Amino acid sequence: MQSSIFHELQERGGVACPFFLPIERLAGGTWLHAERLPLGCGWSGHCTAPGYEGTIPTQEELAEFCNLGYAKGCERLPIERMWDSVRFGARTLPNDKSRAGSSIRVRYVCERGHRPVEHGELEFNADEARWEKRHADSRLQRMAECFLTSYLEKKKHRETARAAS
Repeated sequence: MQSSIFHELQERGGVACPFFLPIERLAGGTWLHAERLPLGCGWSGHCTAPGYEGTIPTQEELAEFCNLGYAKGCERLPIERMWDSVRFGARTLPNDKSRAGSSIRVRYVCERGHRPVEHGELEFNADEARWEKRHADSRLQRMAECFLTSYLEKKKHRETARAAS
């Protein structure tokens, strides 16, 4: 089961640094395809690595490390760590046959050495705009929230485009 979840999320795109706490969307950025980034777009924020809590990364660090994970070139990355990166994927689930899309499952995979070491699902109740199932790590939870924001915007854009055609 673990390898199938990992494979499914691996197809979703890149990974985010587990010590990056995203705060707000990063306008512009240097990515060719920002929508393919792990959190759905580029984010600014700060570092939570031990000894560097609250440090604001440079634009270059945001582009090369924070938003991408596996940041071995980052001087703040601790040698001892549980994860190197985090991947996300989401899908909307109907709560019954009469109503579509009231629950969104956000899957995550935390990796170390390019292998999954933790995975699970978080759940967002779209009707009530609240998390039913959260992650205990506030950094991962915040990344999931950012990913969900991008996911919902892309979904809305696709639905609007479908309705227009």
